[in-house]
Amino acid sequence: MKFDLIIVGGGLAGAALAVALRRSALRIALVEHAAPKRCDGWDTRIYAYSPASAAFLESLGVWEHLDRSRLYPVAEMLIEGDAGGKLNFSAYESGLAQLAWIAESSLVHVELWESLKRQHNVTLFCPGAPDAMERHDGGVSLVLQDGRRLSARLLVGADGRDSWVRQQAGIQASVTPYHEKGVVANLHCERSHHGTAFQWFREDGVLAWLPLAGDAVSIVWSAPDETADALLALDDAAFCAHVAEAGAHRLGAFSLLAPRAAFPLRLMRVAETVQTRVALIGDAAHAIHPLSGHGINLGFQDARVLAEELAGLASWEDPGDLSVLRRYARRRAEEPFLLQYATHGLNRFFGTRDPVLSLLRNAGLNLTTRLPVLKDVLVRYAANGRL
Repeated sequence: MKFDLIIVGGGLAGAALAVALRRSALRIALVEHAAPKRCDGWDTRIYAYSPASAAFLESLGVWEHLDRSRLYPVAEMLIEGDAGGKLNFSAYESGLAQLAWIAESSLVHVELWESLKRQHNVTLFCPGAPDAMERHDGGVSLVLQDGRRLSARLLVGADGRDSWVRQQAGIQASVTPYHEKGVVANLHCERSHHGTAFQWFREDGVLAWLPLAGDAVSIVWSAPDETADALLALDDAAFCAHVAEAGAHRLGAFSLLAPRAAFPLRLMRVAETVQTRVALIGDAAHAIHPLSGHGINLGFQDARVLAEELAGLASWEDPGDLSVLRRYARRRAEEPFLLQYATHGLNRFFGTRDPVLSLLRNAGLNLTTRLPVLKDVLVRYAANGRL
């Protein structure tokens, strides 16, 4: 079966890329092992969608169809250091309607797939999994595990941090384990959060509370492995009490809304994001520490930019040509690089127990609070991915 583009991975980034090409003449194959489903209750995978990502999803006709009762805008973010440092960001003060939107992964994922199912230029191979890949003059071939053979001029790897496409293409990835886990949970809170997100840089890791609808929060506690394991070992009541105490009982008592989960944290940088006939997007191209909340937003912007480059090609241009793919790579070089090094640096800076560094980092938070121009620059970069 012949296509112009094969996308391996139908997660948020891969599905968004396919939907973004809905008006193009490209014939697209999307390979994914399982279609997304709405969760019973709350999804443990919660993301902070930046205004730029919301605008992208709106341009795809997806945002307007989301259940608004499951979306919650962040009006303010309060950050505290481990020794008195404080920093706050306000959407109002920065001239934004909101700093971000907090929503479940499945909420957006399912709606993207509803669009895919109606898309005339997309063929879904689901369930499907790749088994072999071969590049040749003029194209690339992909053999699925069930024996089906696909060919195209471009193969896009949107298949996550352990990307099969990246490995088959021989693209080297440098992985730095943090020896930390991200412990996630959704909790009902006694007092209203009023759209405020909280983040604490603590001696035992970075704790974030993200506001959800219905007086609930999603928490991410990025903690050393032994601390994370201890948190997971607590019973539900003790865990909720510990999280409330860690946040100085800002929102009163907590109760659990969904089972807890944890995932290992690591930094991943790739030698290149494109080769002839191959491009990487999303977590296949970069992995960062979750303290910035930007992982999914990087993936959406990868999808947006690559879609723009492919949709804008002249009829005689080859979408798998290296000169075409390098245009995408150049446009997406800055934001992932800056966020990877910024989050890595913050993690290391706040993870060091040196009292001198503690003084410096907390002084830095307080100084930034007193510099409205710098605060505005930081907020707008976080919101839009550019200054």
